[in-house]
Amino acid sequence: MNDFSLIETMRWEPGTGIVRLRLHLARLKRSAGRLGFVGAEKAEDALTDALPNEFPMPGPLRVRLTLSPSGEIAVTTAPFTPLPENTIWRIAIASTHLDSANNLLRHKTTRREIYETARAEYPATDADEVLLLNEKGEPCEGTITSIFLDDGSGILKTPPISCGLLAGVLRTELICARRARVQHLTLEDLRMGTLYMGNSLRGLIRAELISA
Repeated sequence: MNDFSLIETMRWEPGTGIVRLRLHLARLKRSAGRLGFVGAEKAEDALTDALPNEFPMPGPLRVRLTLSPSGEIAVTTAPFTPLPENTIWRIAIASTHLDSANNLLRHKTTRREIYETARAEYPATDADEVLLLNEKGEPCEGTITSIFLDDGSGILKTPPISCGLLAGVLRTELICARRARVQHLTLEDLRMGTLYMGNSLRGLIRAELISA
C-alpha cells in the first residue's frame, strides 16, 4: 500500500475558474492509473463542491487537492497573490541530487522529503527557489517549479522527464502549444541563456542563478 497521496496545486480566478483544469485532471488520472490509486474520476466534482460559483471573490485562490490511494479526496483553498510582472527570482543550486531512475519523481505526491531537504539548504532570504540536479549533474527542476530556458531561438527549452522530474502542468501546456520543447540542458546552458522557473499556480517567473 502506498503511504503517500497525489497532489494537484491549482489557481482559481473569479470569472474563469481553475486555470488549466483539464491538464490538472489529466495528470491526476494518469498518475492514479500508473500508481494504482482509485477515485481520480471524482476529483472534478470535489472541486466543484469546494469552490465558489455564485458569489464574487476578491481575488485568486490557491487550490490544493489531494487524493489518497483508497480514493479519499480533500480540497483546501487559500487567498493567492500573484507575483508582480517584473519579479526576478534568485535561484541557488542544491547539493541534494535527484535520481533519474526514480519513477516516483514523475508524479506529484506528498512524498516531498528530497525537495524539502534541498529547499532547507538555503534560507529564504538568500534564495527564492532552489534548483536540483540529477546524479549526472543535469539540471532537472526546482523544488516547486519546472525549468525553462530561453536560448534565443524563440522556443523555450525544458529538461526531459527521463532526467528525473515532474511532468509539470505549465510545462505540458507550453510543450503542447509549441512554445517549449524538450532538451537536455547543462548548467552552462542556464548561465548563457535567459532562465525562467514556473508552475501552473504562478506562471513563468524570470530567474537568475546565484550560485554554481
